[in-house]
Amino acid sequence: MSKDLTVVVLAAGGGTRMKSKTMKVLHRIGGRSMVGHVLTAVRAMEPRRVVAVIGTQREQVGPHILEHLPEAVLAVQESLDGTGDAVRVALEALGGQATGTVVVVTGDTPLLRGESLRAFAEEHDAAERAVSILTGKVPDPFGYGRIIRNAEGDVEGIVEEKDATLEQRDIDEINSGILAFDAAFLREALGGLTNNNAGGEYYLTDTVRIARDAGLTVGAHLLDDVKQTEGANDRVQLAALGRELNRRVVREAMLAGVTVMDPETTWIDADVVLEPDVTILPGCQLLGATLVREDAVIGPDSTLKDCEIGAGARVVRTHGELAVVGEGATVGPFSYLRPGTTLGAAGKIGAFVETKNAQIGDRSKVPHLSYVGDAEIGTDSNIGAGTIFANYDGTNKHRTTVGDRAKTGSNNTFVAPVAIGDDAMTGGGTTVRRDVPDGALAVSAGPQRNLPDWQARKKVREGDA
Repeated sequence: MSKDLTVVVLAAGGGTRMKSKTMKVLHRIGGRSMVGHVLTAVRAMEPRRVVAVIGTQREQVGPHILEHLPEAVLAVQESLDGTGDAVRVALEALGGQATGTVVVVTGDTPLLRGESLRAFAEEHDAAERAVSILTGKVPDPFGYGRIIRNAEGDVEGIVEEKDATLEQRDIDEINSGILAFDAAFLREALGGLTNNNAGGEYYLTDTVRIARDAGLTVGAHLLDDVKQTEGANDRVQLAALGRELNRRVVREAMLAGVTVMDPETTWIDADVVLEPDVTILPGCQLLGATLVREDAVIGPDSTLKDCEIGAGARVVRTHGELAVVGEGATVGPFSYLRPGTTLGAAGKIGAFVETKNAQIGDRSKVPHLSYVGDAEIGTDSNIGAGTIFANYDGTNKHRTTVGDRAKTGSNNTFVAPVAIGDDAMTGGGTTVRRDVPDGALAVSAGPQRNLPDWQARKKVREGDA
């Protein structure tokens, strides 16, 4: 493939059928925006230049594109006068730098793969064409531009749905909207476009007719996996693409050595990394940049976003975000790991435990019914059931530290800031307001009082009433 490659990403349309304040290409599936998926595919081509055409809600779209691809050039299409006008704006933004091959892609095709674009561009270069069209065959071509071929099978043009005859509408080979051009031809052809059509727009696809009239080579690259070129114009189509993308991601994970017990109830974002021999049980969502190491078991019924799960760990019926679970550790069921949680190797966060900004050391345990917020727990310590790390004084958050090998009783409250030393213990029901030295026992409850004959006296009082 030519190293002199420019890619134009069309992302100017508003997508009114989404009925949303969010620009169409910014709607998300599989953990990325639609245009984010496209930019990932474009990056895989290793182009020399990328220019993105923005228009509607440019203040949202432009920064988002630069977040994914900082080297991209942004070109603003002030008036949405068609794809031909959009590409003209793109080339003008490059100031004549576009030479060699120009590939034009649309920003709402989230299933698009980099290897498909590379194969398309390589074929275009090898055939030395003026124009190449990425095409596919679909059972229902409604809404797509149709590929017009002559009796010999050569491509003669593309006709848009609104301009097609009844006979042409029966053609099942469609234009994906992704085209490749010789840059010199494209610059010249854009100047010859007119908007004399049913849409009153400048169609980029009219360059095919211009090339044919000039006796230049035009060809089509038929993509077997035509779903890669599907876009979403409304939320129904977006959901369908999301399901298809997830099916592909889950399938790739299984082929790479991951056990997914129920693919139908498992959702895995595109940027999730799963090592071989991970097991995913039913009802799980692995989102964002989550990483799961080998032999870990996730689920059932767990949602993890931007989490790192260590080798051999077990996470059951848990919601976690921006958390780290160490090797061989166990979490759940019904645990809530909030951002900043780190659980050490072989540690435990048990049933109905919530953690936030908490570092829990190797082999330490918070078994059940506790809140651990803004805390640091050393190694080999055990936090009793029903313990509350009271981190908020009404104005500021404060930290609690628990040393190594500490054992705290049930129904404790640690009023931060407070420190519990190594090998220290606390009694059941203790409220810890002052630091506990190493090896000490802290208790705060008074001595137990037993009132004899309480039930008999209670019955006498109730009888008097």
